[in-house]
Amino acid sequence: MPLKTENHPCFNDESRHRFGRIHLPVAPKCNIQCNYCNRKFDCMNENRPGVTSKLLTPAQAIHYLDRAMAMSPNISVVGIAGPGDPFANPSETMETLRLVRAKYPEMLLCIATNGLDLLPYIDELAELEVSHVTITINAVDPEIGSEIYTWVRHKKKLYRDVDAAKLLIKRQLHALEKLKEAGVTAKVNSIIIPGINDAHIVEVSRTVAGLGADILNCMPYYSNPGTVFENIPEPLPEVVLEIQDATAEYLPQMKHCARCRADAVGIIGEANSDGMMRELATAALMPENQEGPRPCIAVSSLDGVRIGQHLGEADRFLVYAMAPEGDRCVLLDSRVAPLPGGGRKRWEILSGILKDCRALLVSAAGDSPISVLREKGIEVMLMDGIIEDAVFGLFTGKDLTAFMKSNPIHACGTSCGGTGGGCA
Repeated sequence: MPLKTENHPCFNDESRHRFGRIHLPVAPKCNIQCNYCNRKFDCMNENRPGVTSKLLTPAQAIHYLDRAMAMSPNISVVGIAGPGDPFANPSETMETLRLVRAKYPEMLLCIATNGLDLLPYIDELAELEVSHVTITINAVDPEIGSEIYTWVRHKKKLYRDVDAAKLLIKRQLHALEKLKEAGVTAKVNSIIIPGINDAHIVEVSRTVAGLGADILNCMPYYSNPGTVFENIPEPLPEVVLEIQDATAEYLPQMKHCARCRADAVGIIGEANSDGMMRELATAALMPENQEGPRPCIAVSSLDGVRIGQHLGEADRFLVYAMAPEGDRCVLLDSRVAPLPGGGRKRWEILSGILKDCRALLVSAAGDSPISVLREKGIEVMLMDGIIEDAVFGLFTGKDLTAFMKSNPIHACGTSCGGTGGGCA
């Protein structure tokens, strides 16, 4: 069955009151720094790009999508819009799109990106029938662009000033051209920043229209504390309307944009429901490996009762499984942790010790062990609470919001007895 592209609420004003969208927050890293952007992950009172309450892996995202579809069956579009850039996180982005397309063959798929690293993935996006792509293009003049972007990172090299803007603009426009050659509907977002690019947006619209863009979204700049532009006032509504009227000479306008969060779900303009946010939080707690020969869950604990030990300090791990009756969890054994030191090798050894475990519950952990263990199929989950309640809840799919913890941003060594040299 062909995709019903007219059901995309962002690209079709007539659809926005009947069809919803969901953004899956699987892309935390970004490859550019905009002078108006401050990406805070946990800020439920803000409705703007770059923020999300939780981050998901591709497998967690599919579980969350399943729950969201059950609660809101009018969702017609699955999008990835950060909270960073989808193609600064290409593995997570493309795997999520593949999983969604396999499970929901009639679902519209869309991406919102700055376009810097989009080019290598356009062919596969077309194969996956990603029908809509949005590129944020704020300038086509590098001198103006140099005022908007602090830096651009491409192929492990950092660019600044006019060089950064030249590279970004070149790759954005090339990607737009290739998207249209691939038959993908392309929207361009241009953020109106008073005194910076407000007089330049018409030129942006003329340029992208010449490359085949389908629709333009002139977005008013949103003032974010802690950014270079925090003291620039937001554009007046009449200024935004004047720019929209001027650019309409070149492209149709999207005028109902709600500046959606990276975890937006439901009808455009409506706040995320509490129930949906609970489902997001629950999905973020789920281990990556839901199936296969991993029937156990491991725990790091000081007293054998509560989850309450930093992974780097653990000298043993308690391993639990479900009782055959399915009404409780049982302690199988206690396994000795590898000795400290050795860097990555230590965590590879631990993955072998816990090879039958799909998750490891700890109170805190460093980025290195989390990354290594996840590569080996073991999800490190940061929790606090009674072990048996958390483990049984995880086995049975309970809401574990009360147990979850965020990995604190701190100087290494401040939450454990380490030396500050990292978890080794």
